[in-house]
Amino acid sequence: MSLNIRGEDAMIKIIISGISGKMGTRIGVLASQDKDIEIVGALEASSSLAIGKDVGEFIAIGKINKKINSDFNKIVSLCDVLIDFTCPSATLKYLEAAVKNKKAVVIGTTGFSKEEAEKIKKASKKIPVVFSPNMSIGANLMFKITEEVAGALGEDYEAEIVETHHDQKKDAPSGTAKRLGEAVSKVKGKMPPMHSVRLGDIVGDHTVIFAGKGERIELTHRAHSRDAFAKGGLDAAKFLAGKKPGLYTMADVIGI
Repeated sequence: MSLNIRGEDAMIKIIISGISGKMGTRIGVLASQDKDIEIVGALEASSSLAIGKDVGEFIAIGKINKKINSDFNKIVSLCDVLIDFTCPSATLKYLEAAVKNKKAVVIGTTGFSKEEAEKIKKASKKIPVVFSPNMSIGANLMFKITEEVAGALGEDYEAEIVETHHDQKKDAPSGTAKRLGEAVSKVKGKMPPMHSVRLGDIVGDHTVIFAGKGERIELTHRAHSRDAFAKGGLDAAKFLAGKKPGLYTMADVIGI
């Protein structure tokens, strides 16, 4: 059974979790510029100084008369889709409420354990979920290209992955690096070595190096700003309109 997320011409109503974070703020700003999206609420931890403030004023887009809340259960009925870029523990808490209220969820959070990822998979049997370690179009195209290159080069070429992020990123290697590793592993049967660098305010760089005798090939994706991920999150929310319960990826959203 499909969830009736919106009518043919209605705006998609979203709640943004982690609104005070860098990703949450950019999602909010870009959402305010999208004629197909309406922000109906936002979430933050109960200890946050943002609680009770107007969402629009907080992210400097102008007052929208929607308050930042700490309890998703109190505002879940307002939305069609929750867009979540927070931390695993918060994501799973919000996911539980989304399942209970039959709301779609976009998950850009990374750092889940296998057991936690299994909980997301289980939830997707009841609601539509887009779950991806990287929401950008370029990175998702790179996942596909990496697998194709690994297959074309064969066993004569070794592969390693280097990922670089800002010094506040908690998980290492990144979810994107792991996904690239899986693309290589599909061909070579084992995960390649991964190297994580945490410096400054780097948004996110990923390089897959294939090296053989006398030459090497490097595939690199560099995120210039968080807007690439924020826009992907909004595209994913639109994609979920009318979708049946299931676990979708950004490859499904992009159509590759």
